[in-house]
Amino acid sequence: MSGETTTTTTTIAKRGRKPTNVNYFDVREENAVREYLKATTFEEKNKIYNEFLRGPLDKMISSIIRRYKLYRKDMDFTDIHTDTHSFLMTKVDKFKPAKNKKAYSYFGTICKNYLMGQIIKDQKEQNRKISYEDISSQLETRPDMIYYLEYEKQDADAVIKHFLKELKKTLEEETLNANEEKLGIALLELFENYKTIFLGTDNNKFNKNIILLSIREMTNLSTKEIRSAMKKYKKLYYLVVKDMID
Repeated sequence: MSGETTTTTTTIAKRGRKPTNVNYFDVREENAVREYLKATTFEEKNKIYNEFLRGPLDKMISSIIRRYKLYRKDMDFTDIHTDTHSFLMTKVDKFKPAKNKKAYSYFGTICKNYLMGQIIKDQKEQNRKISYEDISSQLETRPDMIYYLEYEKQDADAVIKHFLKELKKTLEEETLNANEEKLGIALLELFENYKTIFLGTDNNKFNKNIILLSIREMTNLSTKEIRSAMKKYKKLYYLVVKDMID
């Protein structure tokens, strides 16, 4: 096997000499990509990659990041570079060298598209957080966005304990659709840990918008889907409270 690897690397060297100009990805590297794709063992691929491709790809990625200013927030250059290089290597085998296609162009396109996609994704996440923080600060004092735990003379812990018991029974025994099941599991987790989400105030209030955000992240459901599925659990809640009051 080592003999085959030596023959392959010798073939690459013969087909394309090391460029003496500024082109770091030239004939030799294009040949190396084709030999890499033909290689049938990890050892052979790894040798070709380390000897002929690692350096040129590092330079390519560095050049693309700097030239197009594709920097990502909260990530230093080394992390961006490493992440991009790792992603690129998952796409190498998809390159089709037919019709005189250049690996250089293919790799460059992959890197640029990936970096721009990640930047857009980061920006959307940042905008979502900023939007949520802005909305949250505006809604915290609105009465209609605050939920008060008022069970007349009923103790909050007792009500939640009773609700959890009925919720578990519902999840185990009743036929639920997919959204109701997702929401039920999320509510179960939230109420089992309610002391960490309730605000430490005398009236035991908590913000509905915070709970809604948590449920959306846990279930991957839209607000509309959550509201629809919540009908079943609202009915269960009212029955629990009514039973305890009676």
